[in-house]
Amino acid sequence: MDLIKYFTFSMIISISSIWGILLNRQNIPIMSMPIESMLLAVNSNFLVFSVSSDDMMGQSFASLVPTVAATKSAIGLAIFVITFRV
Repeated sequence: MDLIKYFTFSMIISISSIWGILLNRQNIPIMSMPIESMLLAVNSNFLVFSVSSDDMMGQSFASLVPTVAATKSAIGLAIFVITFRV
């Protein structure tokens, strides 16, 4: 298993999501999409480390990442509704 390919993929996703956050600072709903891709990069790192070290801990952490993403989306939606209340 060539780990460099997976880490390069994760690094490219992280850099593009940082770039997306810096470009979209004024639009909050659009700014949440690069944050989701950062979570995807972290999730792929967890899975690669888990497979390479033959340990289930990374896979269990990777199953918790969608929970964090859902929580972030719910909080972002609540802020959006409060901000633009009619």
